[in-house]
Amino acid sequence: MKILVAVDGSSYTKRMLAYLAAHDEWLGDQHEYTVVHVVPAVPPRAAAALDKAVLASYYEAEAEKVFKPIRTFFGKQKLRANFVTKVGHAADSIAAVAAKGGFDLLVMGSHGHGTLGNLVMGSVATKVMAHCQTPMLLVR
Repeated sequence: MKILVAVDGSSYTKRMLAYLAAHDEWLGDQHEYTVVHVVPAVPPRAAAALDKAVLASYYEAEAEKVFKPIRTFFGKQKLRANFVTKVGHAADSIAAVAAKGGFDLLVMGSHGHGTLGNLVMGSVATKVMAHCQTPMLLVR
């Protein structure tokens, strides 16, 4: 299976990784893993004032803060993964990566706000489900 793992570095990402580790069917070298993290874009006016190399370095550093413990997790599991950084809106970017990559499964953690919480605050997971044809495994 080609598995896309969406991460944000939160405690919900940690729960999702713990779930994967506890269920052998999701881990193993028979699967191909891609880990994606979406860094929010710097506002356009600020980005225009910055050197492109500085901006790229900022995005890379922000992504690496999230990827570092996840690289450790995959290393402990003796698994290889591709790490992909996107810049922009999380839900749109995750759905686009899932669609373009031809993944069999998208795994992500969810805050689990419930219907009212999603209505008030929104939910990346809910928005990804609305825009994505890839089957999803949400871990709360």
